[in-house]
Amino acid sequence: MSASRRALLAVVVCALCVSAGCAAGPLGGTADVTTSGGAGSAGSSTVGGTANGTVAGPGWPNGSTLNATVVDVADGDTVDVRLANGTEDTVRLLGVDTPEVWVDNTPSEFRGVPDTEAGRTCLRAWGENASAYTKARLDGARVTLAFDPNTDRRGAYGRLLAYVVTNGTTVNYALVREGYARVYTSGFTRQDAYLDAADAAYDARRGLWHCADGSDGSTTETSSSSGGASALSVRVHADASGPDGENLNDEYVVLRNGGDGSVALGGATVTDAAGHEYVFPGGVSLASDESLTLHTGSGTDGDGDYYWGADGPIWNNDGDTVVVRSAAGETLARTTYG
Repeated sequence: MSASRRALLAVVVCALCVSAGCAAGPLGGTADVTTSGGAGSAGSSTVGGTANGTVAGPGWPNGSTLNATVVDVADGDTVDVRLANGTEDTVRLLGVDTPEVWVDNTPSEFRGVPDTEAGRTCLRAWGENASAYTKARLDGARVTLAFDPNTDRRGAYGRLLAYVVTNGTTVNYALVREGYARVYTSGFTRQDAYLDAADAAYDARRGLWHCADGSDGSTTETSSSSGGASALSVRVHADASGPDGENLNDEYVVLRNGGDGSVALGGATVTDAAGHEYVFPGGVSLASDESLTLHTGSGTDGDGDYYWGADGPIWNNDGDTVVVRSAAGETLARTTYG
């Protein structure tokens, strides 16, 4: 075959692959995810510089991939996508199970959650939080769907079973790590790593695992230690006086350092369940027994008051989750209320 014919054939094959929704390489061109361990190896994955501090999740299986756009988020673990060839399909995020929103939850499926009305109420609240988390990250997003060689491509209900990756984050793994989902064991390649992440979330009573203590989801304050020297607590004033959207600075979060040492907050982030994020300016620190107030609206930082600069309310009056992370990604405090 002549060189010109070979070149023409290569162009045709490439065009056919694009029209079928093929993705090049094991990650479909997700530039900020790197994989180690060569072809045919599970390897390990890392993320370079993701703003929200989540990680792609260890170990990409050597399965096929598709590029797609998310057109709807049904709940925390189910999304509808449009593939590159224009067809639409439903994807069930592989290996994870978030609490139900549309039907009753079964507390016995979630470790330690009591089979009581409080347990079911708590799980429902965290199902809604998980839905908000997934919607904030995936609704309208361009994603890579990665399929695991150890599982069927479709589940019992005909939905695609896949890892869903966007902006360098494997959302399946992030849901488990952040306490929005339990692991749904099905023999997938990275099941052990996901179970380890779930154990860590459970031990920290992160996210839905608050429910394991018999909570109804209505906690209003929490704290965590940093190096044994500081204890940062969070208090939320979500319901501003009058219409929330017209009084944004009366919606605020108060951070208080109840520890013995100062807490460095320069570059630290404050996020809600929907993924809104505020970043403290460099050099901010909170001394022992001091507090600061983060207002939702606009203003000039100073005298213990900081301003998010949002153009609408952040904190839901009927319940939300506040997470404070250091610049290095360490969780300094987490509060769930509602």
